[in-house]
Amino acid sequence: MAPILDDTIAAIASAPGGAARGVLRVSGPATRSVLETVFEPDDAGHWSAARLANRHPGHLRLDEDRVVALPADVLLWPTRHSYTGEPAAELHAIGSPPLLDRVLQLLLARGARHARPGEFTLRAFLAGRIDLVQAEAVLGVIEAEDHRELEVALRQLAGGLSGQLAEQRGALIDLLADLEAGLDFTDEDIEFVSKEQLLSRLTTIRERIAALKSQAETRIESHGRRRVVLAGLPNAGKSTLLNALAGRPAALTAESAGTTRDFLEAHVDLDGLPLTLVDTAGWQTDEDQVQAAAARQRDGQLETASLVVWCTPADLDDPDRESRARQRVEQARPPVLVIQTRSDLSPGPTDQGDRLRLCAPRGEGLDELREAIAEILSQPQPGQLHLVGSTAARVADSLSRTDTALQAAAAAGSEELVAIELREALEHLGQILGSVYTDDVLDRIFARFCIGK
Repeated sequence: MAPILDDTIAAIASAPGGAARGVLRVSGPATRSVLETVFEPDDAGHWSAARLANRHPGHLRLDEDRVVALPADVLLWPTRHSYTGEPAAELHAIGSPPLLDRVLQLLLARGARHARPGEFTLRAFLAGRIDLVQAEAVLGVIEAEDHRELEVALRQLAGGLSGQLAEQRGALIDLLADLEAGLDFTDEDIEFVSKEQLLSRLTTIRERIAALKSQAETRIESHGRRRVVLAGLPNAGKSTLLNALAGRPAALTAESAGTTRDFLEAHVDLDGLPLTLVDTAGWQTDEDQVQAAAARQRDGQLETASLVVWCTPADLDDPDRESRARQRVEQARPPVLVIQTRSDLSPGPTDQGDRLRLCAPRGEGLDELREAIAEILSQPQPGQLHLVGSTAARVADSLSRTDTALQAAAAAGSEELVAIELREALEHLGQILGSVYTDDVLDRIFARFCIGK
C-alpha cells in the first residue's frame, strides 16, 4: 500500500445494514470544502470560523434544487488534531444504506477519493498519532467476538505494550549514545561507560526483553468458549450449582457424596461472555479404580480451565482435608475463586471471610457469582501481557531477533562491534512499534482492515 497523504479520502464508517444512525468519514486537506458540497450547516458563521473540534447540526443537500434536505450532523476536526493527524470529519445522518451510498457518491464526485481498507488508521500511524502495535489493536477491536477479546484489544490500544517497548528502546538509545560518545574521544582517554557498566546495562535490558517475549507468547486465545471448572470435595454442591447457572438440570444431583464420577459440561452465556461450565468429580483420598480415573479426568479439565470455582460447603466437617485439596488446585495455572456453597445449612457467616455465600437451589448469591466470574475473566492473569494474535506473533519474532543482537553485543570484542549490534537491536524494536517499517509490512497489517476504518 503506497500511502498518498495529499488527497482527501471518504468512506462509510458504520456497520452494514439499516440503523437509526449512519456515519461517513472524511479525512484530508480538502475535508471542509468537500463536505460543503453536500452539507449545509445551520450556523454558517460558526462553521466557517471553526478552528477546534465541534459538532455542527445542519442538513444534507442531495440535489441542486434542494428538493431533498435531510437533517444531519457533522463532527469537524478542522486542523491536524484529529485521529488521522489531518483535517477530518464524520457526517452523521439517517442510517439508510441507499442514502449513505448516495452521499458517498456525491463526495467522491466532488473531490474526495474512496478510502482503501484501513487507510484512516494508516494515516493515523503515519502521522504519529498511534504506533504500529496500537494500529493492530484497532483491528482487534473491530474483530472482537466477545467482551474478553474486546478488553484485550482495548488494553493494547491504550499503549500498555507500547510503553514497555518504548522504555527498553530508550534504554538502548541511551546506552548507544554513551558508547558512541566514548568512541569519539578514544584519543583523549575519556570513558563515558565502562566495560562493567556496559555489560550490566545490557544484562538488565536483555532480562526485560526476555520477560516481554515470554508475556507476548501468551497471546489471546481462540474464539472458543472460556472453560470454568467447578471443583471441591464430594457433596460440596458443585452439580447443583452447575444446574443453577445453566438454568436446566444438566447434572445429576443427590444427597450422597460422590454422585459425579465423570465430568459434565454445560454451555452458558454470562452477560455476553460465552462459557463452558465443567462439573468435576470431588476430591477423594481413598480412591478406588473408578475414582482414580475420575481424578485423572478432573486434573485434565483443570489444565485447560480459564478459571476454577472452588466450592466449600457451609457444613464442612473436615477443614484440613479441604484445605489440602484446595492448595493443590491453587498451585495450578488458572486463577481460583473460592466460594461458600450450601449456605442454607449455616445460620450465618462462618469463618469463610468475605467469600461469596450461595444457596443454589434458592438462587441466592448467583448474580454475585456471575459478576465475580465475569470480572476475573476480563482481567489478564498476573505476569501475562495478552495481545491480539497478529501482534503477538510479530512481537515474539522481533523480540527474539532483538535478544540475539543483544547477546552478540555482550560477546563482542570491541566497542565498535558492540555499537553495530546495538543498532541492530534498535532496528528490530523499531519494527515492532513502526518507527522502522517497509511497505510490505504495512500491506500485511492494513490490508486486513475493512473500508472506513
